[in-house]
Amino acid sequence: MTVIIDTGCGNFASVQFALKRLGCNAILSDDPSTILSADRLILPGVGSAQAAMQKLRERQLLPLLAQIEQPLLGICLGMQLLGEYSQEGDTALTGLLPCSSQRLETAGHPLPHMGWNQLTVSDHPLFHGINNGDYVYFVHSYGVPVGELTLASSDYGQPFSAAIGRDNLMGLQFHPERSSAVGAKILQNFLELQG
Repeated sequence: MTVIIDTGCGNFASVQFALKRLGCNAILSDDPSTILSADRLILPGVGSAQAAMQKLRERQLLPLLAQIEQPLLGICLGMQLLGEYSQEGDTALTGLLPCSSQRLETAGHPLPHMGWNQLTVSDHPLFHGINNGDYVYFVHSYGVPVGELTLASSDYGQPFSAAIGRDNLMGLQFHPERSSAVGAKILQNFLELQG
């Protein structure tokens, strides 16, 4: 069972539809027992880090996130929420991963970083069958710098983490549900991960 965590600030319909095209009927839920009994979890997020954290507190999801042991995939803002801190609104995040989100230094490129950009990938199972130079779709103004948690990177004026992860926790800065065949393959890889 795959559960999309209902944070109240996610792009649920498009993620759900992308998974359905792969034969996965994901459940949208903020129920603790449903979340903890899932085989894998997806944490989507759109909007500001501050507003998203407020929604997580209102829904009493923060203590629950710390208990998750199965594979969890954060998407876009959902990836950033896995970290400790965001410059956006000077916001403390979930602290599940030791990283922070910073305003992108774009060397004069416009913000937000919006549109297709290339990946440089690692050999992490999420990127099985994905090649360096493959394109995915981004919409963001903040990002995680490249570091020890980086599973894939992209460049927009300077390199940034396109994906991060450690153990059961993974995050994608881009939108796999809007990234055509490459995004579908990454989602399929996630669905095939063993907890």
